[in-house]
Amino acid sequence: MLKNTLCAVGSVLLVLTLIVGVYICYAELNYYRIDDNFLLQTKNNKTDILNTGTEYTALIHNIGFGAYDTDYSFFMDVGFMRDGTKVKGKHSRGKSKENVVENVNCMIENAQKYNADFYMFQEVDEKATRSYEINQREMIVSAFPDYSNTYAHNMHTPYIVLPITEPHGKTDAGLLTLSKYKVQSAIRRSYPVGTGFPERHSELDRCFIISRIPVNNGKELVLINSHLSAYDKGGVFREKQLILINQVMLDEYKKGNYVIVGGDFNHAMFGTETMFKSEQIYPEWINILNESHLPSEIEIVKPINYDSVATCRGADIPYEKDVTFVCTVDGFLVSKNITAITENIDMNFRYSDHNPVLLKFTLK
Repeated sequence: MLKNTLCAVGSVLLVLTLIVGVYICYAELNYYRIDDNFLLQTKNNKTDILNTGTEYTALIHNIGFGAYDTDYSFFMDVGFMRDGTKVKGKHSRGKSKENVVENVNCMIENAQKYNADFYMFQEVDEKATRSYEINQREMIVSAFPDYSNTYAHNMHTPYIVLPITEPHGKTDAGLLTLSKYKVQSAIRRSYPVGTGFPERHSELDRCFIISRIPVNNGKELVLINSHLSAYDKGGVFREKQLILINQVMLDEYKKGNYVIVGGDFNHAMFGTETMFKSEQIYPEWINILNESHLPSEIEIVKPINYDSVATCRGADIPYEKDVTFVCTVDGFLVSKNITAITENIDMNFRYSDHNPVLLKFTLK
């Protein structure tokens, strides 16, 4: 009897080992990184160019692949309450196809209200298990027919089996930039990320889009849509990513160009990491970004309402005002030949774990 039991257990372990081995081989064979300086296609391009002395607007929003309404928590997020209780997110996918569609549509409707000259979105799924194969890129592009659109992939996983009870699955996602003005060219720049095993199979292929928009004085607006790493213990790769984006900004400024970087920096800004009431302790995933981390020619634009509206909430628990940790990680960096003001748009984290940010700017 014991012998039979041991044989059965051994057979099960052998099968499980084979399954794990096959999956690892499958993941390894399908792993790749997109080349740096990859030329992107701008569709539905426009003809108008920018003028100095004219005010323009840009809006950024990390849409969280349409999953993060207020009662959503994400399985990779871990945190602690002030009483020491450990908390962990539950879900890897949106609640339902209908829920994801509703969330994305509501974020689109909000963005349309501002009639911005430029839009920069992050975490836009094109085809993903986690968002029920909904083409969010097409949803957004269709809602803005008068804009050009440029898209860069920053996540392309064949299949993530975790969590076992609800696998994250296949993901194809990226950054999307919309413009009312002519995009002379656009490229995808690759950020440094972890390439060791097994983290390379869960880490996004982090990147930023550089769009070059002509100005009437012969210079260019270098508009950058960016999303830095989040699950980066100690901020090792975020530090390398900041070094790269700093160099790009500085090089362009020295050429006489105007530079705007907008997106999700995954760094707390303006002291907001301790500014808002919360029943959670400061999370490990947040690094700090301030002027000392940037070239003197570049500045962080402080929102007019930075002390009353945050842009990001923790996703280890559902959102509850004054309970869930919040801070500002989304915003804009601009070169000093631009005058700019920003405002955080309070959507109460109803459709995403990020609030949008609106920029008004003038090229000097």
